[in-house]
Amino acid sequence: MSPEALLVRAPNWVGDVVLSLAALRDLRRSFPKARLEVLARPWVADIYRALPEVDGLRVSGGLRADVKAIRGRYDAAVVLPNSFATALLVWAADIPERWGYATDGRGPLLTRRPRVPPDVRGRSQVYYYRAMLAGLGLDTSPPPDVSMRCPPAFRARGEEILGAPGPWLGLNPGAFFGTAKRWYPERYAAVADFVGRRTGAKVAILGGIADRPLGEEIAAGLRVPARVLCGETTLTELLGVLSHLRALVTNDSGPMHLAAALGVPVVAVFGSTDWRETAPVSDRARLLRVEVECAPCLLRECPIDHRCMRRIPADRVAEAVLEVLSES
Repeated sequence: MSPEALLVRAPNWVGDVVLSLAALRDLRRSFPKARLEVLARPWVADIYRALPEVDGLRVSGGLRADVKAIRGRYDAAVVLPNSFATALLVWAADIPERWGYATDGRGPLLTRRPRVPPDVRGRSQVYYYRAMLAGLGLDTSPPPDVSMRCPPAFRARGEEILGAPGPWLGLNPGAFFGTAKRWYPERYAAVADFVGRRTGAKVAILGGIADRPLGEEIAAGLRVPARVLCGETTLTELLGVLSHLRALVTNDSGPMHLAAALGVPVVAVFGSTDWRETAPVSDRARLLRVEVECAPCLLRECPIDHRCMRRIPADRVAEAVLEVLSES
């Protein structure tokens, strides 16, 4: 079947959206004449405004509103999330062809439902999404591409927010999932101070509104110029700011993946999460972690002494930042 109108139900989190971009491009290549639209949660939707492969964007308003909005408009739907509810949505909307993994007991709601192949476990989620399309018989042979280009309007707004010429070093000290993913604020400050004094870089501290106290704590420990932007940027503005950075120091997080997709050099500190599945996909990224017996534990909070993060010293991270800067 070659659909004329194809709907993609997007993943729910920023990092997952970035890691699914290769699969989105596989769909575009497989159905070049189809109108390809994306249905996405509000907090990730604007990423798709930066992608020329997407012909239309729908912002989710909840199950009932979404069913009403998409009924009768599509020949086929590809459901990238694993949840029962996302399959229920396309089934309730009477979309004739409904494709997705047979996870969460939702197989009866789908018309084509490959099973998750065991060889994608312990690999980047890029391959998880592509394996589902391969299970549908689509071509996923080209090298995976999860890159993005920042639209000029986003980039101009980022420059306006920064308010001063660079070079800029970004810090992203927060992590939505929990404190187990977070490296220490005093070490972020030490890295930024060292790199800033060596390179003349100013520091932009990024994050959500909940990260504001953390960002201000880091800024208070700096002797180089800094802007605390936590809670002050929309998603498109964040993309614009990221596009101006010389490098980003970060925990495992959505901004980490966005920066890597934009080609920004990234130094990512990993602790509780599985680096094999969620590492940034970029040849300009450095992933720093230590081998400890309890990692990756995938817990929100560390129940012991946070050794996976505690054993990563500031000087090791600073050296990695200088290395990626010299290479770029």
